[in-house]
Amino acid sequence: MSTLKGCDVTKGQASLGVRSFKAVDLSVELVPERPTKPDLRGAPFGSVFTDHMLSVQWTLAQGWEPPQITPFRNLSLHPACSGLQYAIQLYEGLKAYRGADGRLRLFRPLLNMDRMVRSAERACLPVFDQAELLECIRRLVELESEWVTESDPASLYIRPTFIGTETFLGLRRPTRALLYVVLSPGLGTYFSTGAPGSDLALWAEPKYIRAWRGGTGDVKMGGNYGGSLAPQCEALEHGCQQLLWLYGDNQQITEAGTMNIFLHWTNEKGVEELATPPLDGLILPGVTRQSILELAREWGVCQVTERVLTMEQLLWGLEEGRVTELFGCGTASLLCPVGRVRYRGEDFLIPHQESGVPLSTRLLKKLKDIQYGRVASDWTFLV
Repeated sequence: MSTLKGCDVTKGQASLGVRSFKAVDLSVELVPERPTKPDLRGAPFGSVFTDHMLSVQWTLAQGWEPPQITPFRNLSLHPACSGLQYAIQLYEGLKAYRGADGRLRLFRPLLNMDRMVRSAERACLPVFDQAELLECIRRLVELESEWVTESDPASLYIRPTFIGTETFLGLRRPTRALLYVVLSPGLGTYFSTGAPGSDLALWAEPKYIRAWRGGTGDVKMGGNYGGSLAPQCEALEHGCQQLLWLYGDNQQITEAGTMNIFLHWTNEKGVEELATPPLDGLILPGVTRQSILELAREWGVCQVTERVLTMEQLLWGLEEGRVTELFGCGTASLLCPVGRVRYRGEDFLIPHQESGVPLSTRLLKKLKDIQYGRVASDWTFLV
């Protein structure tokens, strides 16, 4: 377990020799009176927000302004701002968890900060010192800590967002930008899969493409997700919650809805394997994905690979009885077993491991034990 002080930041604004905002300059304006907190039971994921937010303004002329924590409020944006007109926008997602010891922990936040800087560079937005933003976020989470109860399902979702606020009807590098962070407490899960314990159903449809080589599929930009809404609505019409995204003539499997995906099976060489698509420009480098890979490699229970997987391979593996399980993973969803894939009008059922504890169950337990502080780990940072 680590603290945020002394973070080794090797990328970002500081290493580029460019001035960044500083957490030491953070100002705090509190709400005059804390309102009564709503009942979170039954509240959909991401529908409730805490009392305060963090914001930092940037202009080309003046650079970064001092960061501010203020009461939660609506933004005032020019109708022609580039974040609205040209989708010059990105975001991140991470969580804080309260352990049995009563302390709040962030899960691998430096990975989120590093990815946010890469996304900013791709969007032509200014970069910043990750450690400084992380310390500002820590202060905000600390201020709102009473929103997080001591229960395993409870967490505080942290949504840093970065938008171009250039007021110009033309596509160019923004000269104005706004970075802000809001917090959403919750008890629920990201996906609704029906009855408790039921698994996710995915619709595999080759006509829709989530990302392409040379595009923005490997960074966390809002446009990646807005374009997936219509296909997702069509997936619902086919009785599925999300898409199994395919790419190319060979219909390679890339992601599951908004999640990375893993296949646990006995591969073509007869070797037990946990496989996930590679980071080849099509795949978002998920923090949960990286954590699962590291845990599975440390355990050494099977071969762990990052390689191209195709729909043909999945169907062959199912026909031959080689598939043990298929699951998606992400910050909001954590780990979601897939129970069914619908492809070309036919449902293909994903089997459950018949004996022993499924690898996905072991991974989920280990991740939650780390996040809630039940086991010591340098992946968590105390708030």
